[in-house]
Amino acid sequence: MTSKTAGSKPPDNLTPQRNTIPEVNRVTADDITASLKEGFSDFLARPVMSGFFGLFYAAFGILFVWVLVWLGKIWMIIPAAVGFPLVAPFAAAGLYEMSRRLQNGQSFGWSDILAVMADQRKREMGWMAFVTLFIFWVWIYQVRLWLAILLQDASFSDFGGFMHTVFFTPKGWTFLTIGTGIGAFLSSVLFSVTVIAMPMLLDRETDFVSAMLTSIRVVTESPVVMLLWGAIISITMLLSMVPAFLGLIFTLPILGHTTWHLYQRAVPPVES
Repeated sequence: MTSKTAGSKPPDNLTPQRNTIPEVNRVTADDITASLKEGFSDFLARPVMSGFFGLFYAAFGILFVWVLVWLGKIWMIIPAAVGFPLVAPFAAAGLYEMSRRLQNGQSFGWSDILAVMADQRKREMGWMAFVTLFIFWVWIYQVRLWLAILLQDASFSDFGGFMHTVFFTPKGWTFLTIGTGIGAFLSSVLFSVTVIAMPMLLDRETDFVSAMLTSIRVVTESPVVMLLWGAIISITMLLSMVPAFLGLIFTLPILGHTTWHLYQRAVPPVES
């Protein structure tokens, strides 16, 4: 890999060179614990820069909800809030690069990290963004479908009315049950194909299909532990959105840094 700073920038050639699926390690609960400690350490090492990515993500979430209210799409607020964490792996690209440089003992500034993020448009991460956003769109579409089927006769002109319909009526309970089941399935699929793929695409020259297959292989090799990690991410992100998305300023960076270190433990480095 090459860069302006002692070889720290991933190659920006357009054609991936490594298309094979690497060997993977089994992931244990100890790996998650150790990765969390390393992720928190990375956050403390550069709290302002790390927090910037969390702040940007939180600000986007606030803007997204405001636009939905302005457009009168009250029904979309809950599914959008629940599905919002689905796009977090892509938003964490800058955090992966920060952890990579901190791990290698390389100095870096804002321009270095932002330049690497900008370079991803020439590589395979753009395809992963498409996969992520497509699954998010499927999530929103299925919510709208079941809303039309189950709650077409319901009347809710504001957020309070929508919440009452969903949580205090039999049809609302059915809507929640079906939506939760489908949402859990879509979240599991997206988590499986992205949890390792995102940091791997930033770290190596490989195609996005190989990266997704590697990610799936890591999950299938250690299903209980990896799904536990997925549950930790989902619960933490959802709780962080309760105080007007502001908790994401801290939790998103820590989870992003942690994911990098978990990837390092799950996928052995390329032999030189």
